Amino acid sequence: MPQTEPPPLFSELEHLATEQRNPRSRNIDLAPVAEILEIIHTEDRKVPEAVRTEIPYIAEAVELIVDAFKQGGRLFYAGAGTSGRLGIVDASECPPTFGSDPEMVQGIIAGGPAAVFRSQEGAEDLESNGVDALVEAGVQPPDVVCGIAASRRTPFVVGAIRHARSIGCKTIYITCNPRQHFDLEVDVAICPVVGPEVIMGSTRMKSGTAQKLVLNMLTTASMIRLGKVYENMMVDLQMTNAKLVERSKRTVMTVTGVSYAKAAELLDRAGGHVKTALVMHLAGADAEEAAGRLEKAGGFVRAAIGKSR
Repeated sequence: MPQTEPPPLFSELEHLATEQRNPRSRNIDLAPVAEILEIIHTEDRKVPEAVRTEIPYIAEAVELIVDAFKQGGRLFYAGAGTSGRLGIVDASECPPTFGSDPEMVQGIIAGGPAAVFRSQEGAEDLESNGVDALVEAGVQPPDVVCGIAASRRTPFVVGAIRHARSIGCKTIYITCNPRQHFDLEVDVAICPVVGPEVIMGSTRMKSGTAQKLVLNMLTTASMIRLGKVYENMMVDLQMTNAKLVERSKRTVMTVTGVSYAKAAELLDRAGGHVKTALVMHLAGADAEEAAGRLEKAGGFVRAAIGKSR
């Protein structure tokens, strides 16, 4: 028998900001390629400003994350589809960029690893799947769980957040629907409203861009607050490939003014650790003393060399 009344999900989607039709792209299917790209670009330019308005809330989230890290906690992203993939990308980039433990920031996606490469859409439909994923990952306080869902409603993400709160974890939520419509209990909600997508409901576009910007800010600011950046340079990066080896040498040269050969020597004596090499040269210390200075300074190069500004 045919269904005559739409299900509750239909009505829910109908009213979401992320599911509205964009009047500015209504005739995009008739436009030449250059005009299609202009329409997309014009809409994309609205994203950074939408994120900027959320900076006070992003700052609150960073404070939660840094506090958790200092207690030995971890940051978990939970998402489905594009949102889940963005969380995994951000998590995977932290170790080579900041020298962080791979366990420190982790991405969880509905459908598991296979969903990174091929859509597993049905996996997001049950809150229990989000609960199970967090249990399997061993999430517990002082871990922080950050839900990522453009629509806010994704059951997998909602289930993960509710479970995290129930066991005492701090929670963050990133959504692209208005704050006044946000009705989920979390510690911090981040709500950059980017407006209707160029292609109705395709939240991999503006919403995905906004989410990526927020994730960049969360982990980068957190790592800066942990001393993993000196001035505006990565100084805890891992020398795991040829590019990072040369970047490490260039960083030492830029900060200290030494030659390429001297930078290579310092890094060799420092066991490949950029921060140790910097402190060795700037404080006139050997590797052991430099490491001790860094430990006493909580990993901050400025404090390790006695420089406050």
